[in-house]
Amino acid sequence: MEAIIGKVGPAGIISGDHSGGTNTSHTIVVGALSLLLGAVPADSQAETYERAAIDNNVLGKQTDGARRRTFRYLKELYVLRPNSLLFRALRDLWPNDADARPLLAGLCALARDSVFRASFTAILRALPGDMLTATDLARAVAEHFPSSYSDSTLAKIGRNTFSSWEQTGHLRHAGRTRKVRTRATCRPSAVAYALLLGHIEGVRGGALFDTLWARALDQPHSKLLDLAGDASQLGMLELRQAGGVVDVGFRELLRPLPHAAQGQLL
Repeated sequence: MEAIIGKVGPAGIISGDHSGGTNTSHTIVVGALSLLLGAVPADSQAETYERAAIDNNVLGKQTDGARRRTFRYLKELYVLRPNSLLFRALRDLWPNDADARPLLAGLCALARDSVFRASFTAILRALPGDMLTATDLARAVAEHFPSSYSDSTLAKIGRNTFSSWEQTGHLRHAGRTRKVRTRATCRPSAVAYALLLGHIEGVRGGALFDTLWARALDQPHSKLLDLAGDASQLGMLELRQAGGVVDVGFRELLRPLPHAAQGQLL
């Protein structure tokens, strides 16, 4: 399955304990994802995404090789199949709010790329306003995978993840080699997706607001509860709170997949 390496967990979430991922060779290409999803109807089959990217060149690449490489990265990170729960939920939530899209894409990429996930440690360590370099992200990956990558590969991973976190809104350009830590824009759609990822992994109730996915939303717990309430009012999920107990449901996002998806949830 292309560059996806390691154990595949529930609904195609890649284990964070196995090295590999798209950020070893490229970024999370949020701009390319936006172009592709904007050009392909939401109810399309997987083949339509491929034709749009390669035959119709909706990504605007100059060569056939560049089209195919970018499409491969998009498939690795976002699956691009309607019988994938991760992609279908992303596609369901994508039209709701353009401001939510960078973080939505970032959450899906985190679920699919263990190297990108390892670099998140450097983001978590930094406070808004702190300066970071690509070396900081490479060091976080090296700490998580101490014997997996050469120095040159780690340097490339550092540069790629550095760009990827800027694309999600967690970093902002601050010079040729530095970026400043910023608080990502978090909207109800992104909260719904993050909580869904936790639910897929077996987390329930209030603990959904404490997962890795929820931490990537970059907001305090109280703000996440407020945004989850907004998502509930918009029909993205069902949130119930009573007596300090929180219950979250996903009736629409977890509707049955097509029959053809059985055994094909990657």
